[in-house]
Amino acid sequence: MGQIDLTLAQLQAFVHIVEAGSFRGAGLQMGVSQPALSRTIRQAEATLGARLFDRDTRNLHITAVGRELLPIARRVLSEFDASFGELGQFLQGRSGKVAVATLPSVGASVLSTAIASFRRVRPDVQFDLAEAPADGLLAIIEEGRADFALSVKPAPDRTLRYQHLLDDELVLLCRNDDPLADRKAVPWSVFATRPFIAAQPRSSIRQLTDAVFLQRRLSVPMAMECPSVAACGALVLAGVGVSALPRLALSLANMQGLRAVPLVRPAMLRSIGILTRIGRSLSRAANSFMQHLATLA
Repeated sequence: MGQIDLTLAQLQAFVHIVEAGSFRGAGLQMGVSQPALSRTIRQAEATLGARLFDRDTRNLHITAVGRELLPIARRVLSEFDASFGELGQFLQGRSGKVAVATLPSVGASVLSTAIASFRRVRPDVQFDLAEAPADGLLAIIEEGRADFALSVKPAPDRTLRYQHLLDDELVLLCRNDDPLADRKAVPWSVFATRPFIAAQPRSSIRQLTDAVFLQRRLSVPMAMECPSVAACGALVLAGVGVSALPRLALSLANMQGLRAVPLVRPAMLRSIGILTRIGRSLSRAANSFMQHLATLA
C-alpha cells in the first residue's frame, strides 16, 4: 500500500465515535447526522482497505486496525490544533517575530524601553534587532530586511513612509569642571572657540552639526572625528575638546564626570520616527508594536 490519504474530517469522525462509543453519540457531539458520519467512516475504511469498527444492531467494537489508528489520529489532530493555535496567536499579533532596525542612540533608549513594556503584555513576540547609521537604515528598509526602522526623517521618497515619533534636542557635551557646565544654555557659537569632537561623517548627528555650522557661518576648529558616542564621551572626559550630541545618544556614553548643556541660537531638534516601505504588508505583531511605540513617544 502506498501513502494513506485520510482526511482530517475522517480522523475527527473516527476519534469522536471511539470516544462517544456510538455513531449516534458522536453525531450529536459533532452536529452531524448519523448517515453523514457513517458515510465518512465508510470512505475512510475504503481508503485503508480495512474496517475500523465491527457493528451489529446493539454494539460497536473497534477493530485491530482501528486500535492501531487511534493513537495516530489523536496525535495528528493534537498537532493540527496546536499548529493552528500558533497561527491564530500570530494572526492576533500575540506571537511571531518583529524585525526592527534602529539608530544606535534610539536603540539604547526609546526602543529598549518599548520592547520591555511590550513583552510584558505579549511575551511570545520575539524581536530581531539591527543597528545602522541613517543611510544604512534606508538600505535595510528598501531591501526588506526589517519590518520598520527608527531613524531621522529622510529626504522625500515615494517608496518610503515616515511617521514622526519625537524630537531629540542637541546638547553640548563637556566635562563637569568646564566653566560651560554650569550654564543653563550655550549658543552654538561656543564651538568656534573650543576644539570640537565631531561624529563620523556618515552619521545623522554629523549632518545636523555641519548644517548648523554652515547656517551660522561658524569656523569650528575640528579636534577629531570619533566613530561612536562612547568614544566621543571618553575623548571629552579626557579633555580633548567638547562635542554636540542628541540627548538620546547620551545613554551610549559614560556620563560620569560629564555634563550635558542645552544648545540655543538655534535650538536644534532631531526628528525621530518610524520608517516603513510603502506597499509592504506587516504582521499584526509588527503593527501592534509600531502602535505601542507611538503611545510612548
